[in-house]
Amino acid sequence: MLADEALQLLDLMLELADPADMGLSRLRLDSAQREADEERTVNSRLLGSTGPRVSAIGLGCMGMSDLYGPADKSESIATVHAALDAGITLLDTGDFYGMGSNELLLNEALRGRARDQFVVSVKFGALRTPEGGWSGVDGRPAAVRNFLAYTLRRLGTEYIDIYRLTRVDPAVPIEDTVGAIADMVKAGYVRHVGMSEAGAATLRRAHAVHPISDLQIEYSLLSRGIEAEILPACRELGVGVTAYGVLSRGLLSGHWSRARAVSKNDFRSRSPRFSGENLDHNLSLVEALRAVAVEKGATVAQVAIAWVLSRGPDIVPLVGARRRDRLAEALGALELDLSPSDLAEIERAVPPGAAAGERYDAHSMKLLDSERAS
Repeated sequence: MLADEALQLLDLMLELADPADMGLSRLRLDSAQREADEERTVNSRLLGSTGPRVSAIGLGCMGMSDLYGPADKSESIATVHAALDAGITLLDTGDFYGMGSNELLLNEALRGRARDQFVVSVKFGALRTPEGGWSGVDGRPAAVRNFLAYTLRRLGTEYIDIYRLTRVDPAVPIEDTVGAIADMVKAGYVRHVGMSEAGAATLRRAHAVHPISDLQIEYSLLSRGIEAEILPACRELGVGVTAYGVLSRGLLSGHWSRARAVSKNDFRSRSPRFSGENLDHNLSLVEALRAVAVEKGATVAQVAIAWVLSRGPDIVPLVGARRRDRLAEALGALELDLSPSDLAEIERAVPPGAAAGERYDAHSMKLLDSERAS
């Protein structure tokens, strides 16, 4: 019997029960409710040893408001609704995505939803210009409190589940930034402290100030740099990983082509992996992966996401779906069981280090603490 059907039956029995049996009936009803909630939730994973339990796949919301060209607001909101209805509980945003418009979009999409049914991860600290450009990062304690105040208002919530600096501020000791977020935890405005694109040494320093729930960092078949030092450090410390860019910004979606045009405000128009001969080479890797996917009766995107899922139960991939059809495709990765031979085939199709071009342009790469030599 499905959990929802069992719940309805027990509810009816509770109405008809003798008062003496009410306590036992209520316990059974509560148990059935928990089973129903679990059944409606996408396979869950724990974000590190101190973080929340979240769905095995999270929804990255950046593209709904910024950096990937125009998006349809109604379809974006419908996609958030579809994600929640499918059991996705982790929603990732940034206060600088669309200069706050992404948080406002989430506010609208989440109206009427019980607050304990989803986990919101927010990145802060990026400084923007009126033209839409970038002018640095601010991790000062005063800035932490200021950014958080605006985020709470835009999201219409009393607390943020996971709060993290988007890039390590080289001008501010990480201990100061994390300490300021820890103060917000004590005040009840934040539940967990996260990190983003931090190297192993910085992660250890941050974790010494306050337990870090998870490190958000790029990880995919085309970006495996974390495997040498950062991922082992996370596991040593009990820090989970929320992996963004699992489809390498669309390259590993299986839907990208050489002829596809991108607007000037699309991040990919400046990405080395999407330019010239680099793109040709990277698309050849996608075709090799497609052959593996066809054998599995899956799509390229599903195999790419399933590969990230296979790297360990402490890793939660974020999918940046802006449309319901793309979300449905991504969720199909949860049904894909990759055997050791499948994983070996994937490694042959896309060997470590096979991607042509860096994951960001030269200027942006210099800002990544995760890319600095330890």
